[in-house]
Amino acid sequence: MNIIAIVQARMASARLPGKVLFKVLNRPILSIQLERIRQVRKIEKIVIATTTNSIDDPIEELGVVENIPVFRGDEHDVLGRFQGAAEKFDADAIVRLTGDCPLIDPEIVDHLINIFKKKDSKLRVVTNAIPRSYPAGLDAECFDREALELAVAETIDPYDREHVTPYFYKNPNRFCVESVVCDNDLSAERWTLDEASDFDLIKKIIEDRYSVDPFFRMKDILDYLDANPELRDLNNFIQETPRIIEDRVFGATQK
Repeated sequence: MNIIAIVQARMASARLPGKVLFKVLNRPILSIQLERIRQVRKIEKIVIATTTNSIDDPIEELGVVENIPVFRGDEHDVLGRFQGAAEKFDADAIVRLTGDCPLIDPEIVDHLINIFKKKDSKLRVVTNAIPRSYPAGLDAECFDREALELAVAETIDPYDREHVTPYFYKNPNRFCVESVVCDNDLSAERWTLDEASDFDLIKKIIEDRYSVDPFFRMKDILDYLDANPELRDLNNFIQETPRIIEDRVFGATQK
């Protein structure tokens, strides 16, 4: 099975423009994320999906440096961008990752893929993002190409087209969706990159842990933050954008 990881990334973030190329350890943070994704054992290829806008040329240039192929498509139709990348690289299944999750844990991604591969059904979707139990910033979703193509063909909702996977969760009777839940509820942890204060925290984590083990895992981050609890104050005041799909599928009380 040809499973590829597609990392969506762009420069024109509304809240933190250019964030995917912010420097940590004198490297673009997207480069560090790609290094971590390379540790995922169950994928055949990594692809960066960005827009055709000239502002995103530096992302393509980074792909060349990192020897990672880049697929470019419509800025707002990210769903269509994923379909184009999946078709170009003949994917049987896709792992969706986002450039605002530089601390992605390869072991968690492999765990999701293992569950995905064991599911004996069509239109398979495995997620650890809905409902949230893992830290924000360790999100991963795995789905088969047939599911992706069905969503592309059927939904015209701009929200679905922008966020790629909502159509799956809004139609649980059509797609075989499995949610992977963390052993402990870590949903209060915020390790995603949306605001300047998020970058402050992520930068400290990487600068401290990278020298010990470049491929530090979720447990290593938790241990580091437990030993330095004041670091959580750097970004724990940020309110996460309401998750419309969780409200629709699971009820407004689950965020």
